[in-house]
Amino acid sequence: MKISVENLGKRFNREWIFKKLTCDFVPGTYAVTGPNGSGKSTLLQILWGQLPPSTGTIRYESAGKEVPVEEVFKQLAIATPYMELIEEFTLIEMIQFHFKFKKPKQNKSIEELMEQMELSHARDKFISNFSSGMRQRLKLALAFFSESDILFLDEPTTNLDRKATEWYLKNLQQVPPECLIFIASNLEQDYPASAKKLDILSFK
Repeated sequence: MKISVENLGKRFNREWIFKKLTCDFVPGTYAVTGPNGSGKSTLLQILWGQLPPSTGTIRYESAGKEVPVEEVFKQLAIATPYMELIEEFTLIEMIQFHFKFKKPKQNKSIEELMEQMELSHARDKFISNFSSGMRQRLKLALAFFSESDILFLDEPTTNLDRKATEWYLKNLQQVPPECLIFIASNLEQDYPASAKKLDILSFK
């Protein structure tokens, strides 16, 4: 999967968040960096289609063919700290619900997925009773274990302790090389050293 943007920009009222961004994003890992509030999350939201750009164009391409913007959601997975989970669901219900809309990688069973998440002990626990770290691990796991061509990870280690961060890095390494990955973070530990860096301040 490839995303091509030309003269991309976003502003709120009179303030430009970023502008004049032109790039071809090809399979591999991109680290979107910049201070808090600089526009990293805004850029990701535009790239995955949640927000419209103020200027410029976005083109999605798969196997040499253009993908209509309304079809792109089928090929992406997202994990962000601000993404909502359904509080009234138990863990197993949340996973079952998610995979009604997404295909699990390697057709893993629900039990196998919970084991990979290292959350089997919480299978019948309500999401409303999850700690912030457990919630973040679940969000990351749902993204990691869904069949997708594009993976968006916004501040992925938010609320994760050392052990959970190691779990995140292990699963990040296992993402297939043909996947296009965006990681928005100021922490170098969140992305591999080989990641291509995109400093949002370069487009102010």
